[in-house]
Amino acid sequence: MTEPKMIGILGAGRVGTAIARRALAAGYEVRIASSRPASEMALVLQFVAPGAVAASAAEVMADSDIVILALPLSKYRSLDPAALRGKIVVDAMNYWAQTDGTLPEFEGVPTSSAVIADHLAGARLLRAFNHLGYHEMDGEARPAGDPERRAMAIAGDDAGARAVLARVIDRLGFDPVDAGPLDAARGFAIGTPVFGAPLGREELQAALGVPLAA
Repeated sequence: MTEPKMIGILGAGRVGTAIARRALAAGYEVRIASSRPASEMALVLQFVAPGAVAASAAEVMADSDIVILALPLSKYRSLDPAALRGKIVVDAMNYWAQTDGTLPEFEGVPTSSAVIADHLAGARLLRAFNHLGYHEMDGEARPAGDPERRAMAIAGDDAGARAVLARVIDRLGFDPVDAGPLDAARGFAIGTPVFGAPLGREELQAALGVPLAA
């Protein structure tokens, strides 16, 4: 695909709006949908992500080059697989039983993204954004070459989609680290040493077993 121009975000909580701010700062067009009507969301976005455009979920899925899932995990079954077929879709959600409640389908699976991938069969599903806190999206972004720049992992079975997202993450202010197939997302899941850790590129590559030359 050509370089993405429009980033769509499903979910307007702290993670979704933090990604929106970074994407806007990097020069992308941003569309956001939430459970609220778009007219109500537009007022909220004026304060939390000025420049982002409120839209319906259907519009976000249809019009965006990349769709980021930042909604409560329990809502994943509301996503229409047909609407996301062939799209680059980024799962930024985490399973927190304490807040999501116990969701049986996510208990004991290697990664929550495996469940999302089964539901969204046909989408070019990736895993990213989940191991950094929303406050770090804003506060830790740095220009390329900055020695304090943080790294962000990407996993997914579509190498082309990983490459596209890597360029987006670089523009957002983080060093992308290609962890490989979707199953590799278990290396930066909740409870791993990587989750929430302030790691640079080489540190994250070492933690995930990615060759330093990659």
